[in-house]
Amino acid sequence: MTLSSLPVLDLSHADDPATAEQFRTALREATHTHGFFYLVGHGASRELTERVIAVAREFFSLPTHEKLSIENTHSPHFRGYTRVGGELTQGKVDWREQIDVGPERDALPTGPEHPAYNVLQGPNLWPDALPELREVITAWNATMAGVADRLLHAWALSLGQQAEVFDGAFGDAPATLTKVVRYPGRTEGGTDQGVGWHSDFGVLTLLLVEPGRRGLQVEYQGEPLDAPPLEDALIVNIGEMLEWATDGYLRATKHRVLAPDPGTDRISVPYFHNPALDAVFPRVDLPADLAARAGGVARDADDQDIVGEYGYNALKSRVRAHPNVVAAHHPHLLAAPMAAAG
Repeated sequence: MTLSSLPVLDLSHADDPATAEQFRTALREATHTHGFFYLVGHGASRELTERVIAVAREFFSLPTHEKLSIENTHSPHFRGYTRVGGELTQGKVDWREQIDVGPERDALPTGPEHPAYNVLQGPNLWPDALPELREVITAWNATMAGVADRLLHAWALSLGQQAEVFDGAFGDAPATLTKVVRYPGRTEGGTDQGVGWHSDFGVLTLLLVEPGRRGLQVEYQGEPLDAPPLEDALIVNIGEMLEWATDGYLRATKHRVLAPDPGTDRISVPYFHNPALDAVFPRVDLPADLAARAGGVARDADDQDIVGEYGYNALKSRVRAHPNVVAAHHPHLLAAPMAAAG
């Protein structure tokens, strides 16, 4: 496949009455056929994107003890730093290090009388050695939330719905998530799995990739399609909640990242736009011509059900990826993370 196989959309066209309908049609078809596309005209300045990449590099250059001071095993909410080799996808080790950042909120009550997914909400862990990280990522999250809202409204209209049909699921407490990720170069005889094949468990993902750093591959017609970064573009893909909402008309496409060549590395920053933990994401009645092309909701990349109550859909994925956090704080979830879902 060539680069041109992945569609390129311009979000500024969504605001112009002369081009808005054409943009919405292109958005719908891109995510029905590919599930991924490049987004330009999104409004995030180059200055901000460069700051995000620069502060990420500053963090990953800190001494190991500084990074481990915010290791995710210190957080019952799956926040903070994951060391290289500390995350799993489909049971295999991913070759990357990262920081997980969610909304800055107080922890929810937990225990048998509360939903198991309440453990996912709580404060972040920030490094004392790099206070700028919090400032920059907070600014980035606010910018990405605005982009995501515009896309969701355009998607809703393209599916024959009111623009605000999905807004209620986010409410006052959307469970967004940002990962700041570094993929080190492969080692001799080591894994080439930067992160293995998976689909995202939320609504949509906005991905910033360091210029010139390849590695992302998207499953397209059963084959891996390279998706290298495009100048000033975000890479966008839908998550399992939009697959749920559209009975599979929009598909949460599987994707992976190959570990970089030895002696190189790669920075990426995915922002995951997710509803409130306790939201049951709405299922929409598609127009007949679209409904006829909906293939039904599939199982996820780990052959588990996609769940409409968002918190449980997120929890099963976090438990699979971070058994070290589960072992440290929630050992009861290792045996049956979905038991509380009924």
